Amino acid sequence: MSKINSAPDHVRFCVRCGTVVSTRLVGDKMRKVCPRCGFVHFTDPKVGVGVLVINENGEVLLVRRTMRPEIGRWSLPAGYLDQGEDPKVTAVREVREETGLCVTIDGLLDVYHNPPEQEGASIFILYRGHVIGGSLMAGDDADAAAFFNLDALPDVAFASTQAAIIALQAAGDRRSQE
Repeated sequence: MSKINSAPDHVRFCVRCGTVVSTRLVGDKMRKVCPRCGFVHFTDPKVGVGVLVINENGEVLLVRRTMRPEIGRWSLPAGYLDQGEDPKVTAVREVREETGLCVTIDGLLDVYHNPPEQEGASIFILYRGHVIGGSLMAGDDADAAAFFNLDALPDVAFASTQAAIIALQAAGDRRSQE
């Protein structure tokens, strides 16, 4: 497991007053601190949001990525959450931008932690949703969008996408055994 750097080298100046920062212990972690104004730089996690969409045939919607990380691999339609954005609104927008489909959120599926070495979002909020309109067409940072049978998936990116699909497959197996 990689160690998280709570005092990254690229943070050299205080964002409030421009003074050169130093590294010191704050609480239980080394952090960048301004000696002039006292500002402490906290390394905030990147938060991603996405939607798991299953069609009437039980197939899952995936997009092929054209952006780092994980270029060329498939993932759930998703994107970064900016400060002040509503996660549900952002998730719906990301699906529309990447797939051309309009969806509505049915509920929260799970919240995942992606390992830091994967880059991308360290926290991933996943909703379940269904299509209410639009036409399937790749866009934004995806060059392909398609529905896939859970038994015939392409090369899937991200620990969170993999975990969601494994949970979906397990739920399907439980239903078929009942």
